[in-house]
Amino acid sequence: MEKIKADIIASFKNKKINVFILFLLSAFVILFFTKLSKEYTKTIPFDIEKINVPQENVILNDTASLNITLKTHGFKWLKYYFYSPKITIDFSKDVLKREGEFVWNKSKSYLNNTQFDKQVEILNITPDPLIFKYGVNKVKKVPVVLNTDISFHPGFDMSEKLFSEPDSVVVVGPDLLVSEINQLETEPFSLAGVREDIQDLVKLKLPAKTKDLKFSVEQIMLKGNVEKFTEGTLKLPVHVINVPKNVKIKYFPKVINVSYYVSLSDFNSVSAKNFKVVCDLAKTNKNQSFLIPELVKQPETVKNTRLGLQRIEFIITK
Repeated sequence: MEKIKADIIASFKNKKINVFILFLLSAFVILFFTKLSKEYTKTIPFDIEKINVPQENVILNDTASLNITLKTHGFKWLKYYFYSPKITIDFSKDVLKREGEFVWNKSKSYLNNTQFDKQVEILNITPDPLIFKYGVNKVKKVPVVLNTDISFHPGFDMSEKLFSEPDSVVVVGPDLLVSEINQLETEPFSLAGVREDIQDLVKLKLPAKTKDLKFSVEQIMLKGNVEKFTEGTLKLPVHVINVPKNVKIKYFPKVINVSYYVSLSDFNSVSAKNFKVVCDLAKTNKNQSFLIPELVKQPETVKNTRLGLQRIEFIITK
């Protein structure tokens, strides 16, 4: 192996071999540039980039392409091998709108002046004209549904419901597709041990077939005001309702405790007058000796309300 390695190194040190390689490389470079300097004619497909399509219309033959025959030298052809060529069509000025279709009919000279340089000659364009079938779009506003799993650090909670900005999305597309969409759900989003305000970008779970659909947004800002919470307790009077005029009852107790969860900032604003507990005599049967207390009124600022008793004893005296 050492001898073979030495022979290889010696051959590279040989001046005759070095000169041969140099001439070989020079010949290749000359041949390469000679080929590129010649003119070639070829037909290649151009993708269509559509801009400023009217929102009320949807293009039905969205895969349309142009086959353009070009004549230019090899250097210009190089770029078409490295990226997909495209033609930009502005639907606000480049097309003629007819019943059910847009018609693009541009001359070779127009393309030469707008999308190709002077060293590129256009020999042929097919199809000519290029026709885009279109349908009428439907515009629909649908609500955003939050798919979240959020837990809070002990003593913390949200003072208001979690919300999104925006809370709805405008969907534009063919009537058949848009009619099937009644809401848009977010991708699953979870947080644990939260003790600060929530403000996160969340993607929407878009339908699988969105090629012909447009959405005003594809992600929303999830927001929630997180505050320090504490527990409060109040004594509330019990009101019995639906007592017939010819009936008198006695019940005990007449006061019941209610506990609730409230933010520190709203704690002092909560009082007994914000709550109401009732027992409905009409919901009892003849053999029942107790009433079921119900909390029928409470402030929006409290949550997790609990009554201290689930039964109120009573007797009918008349």
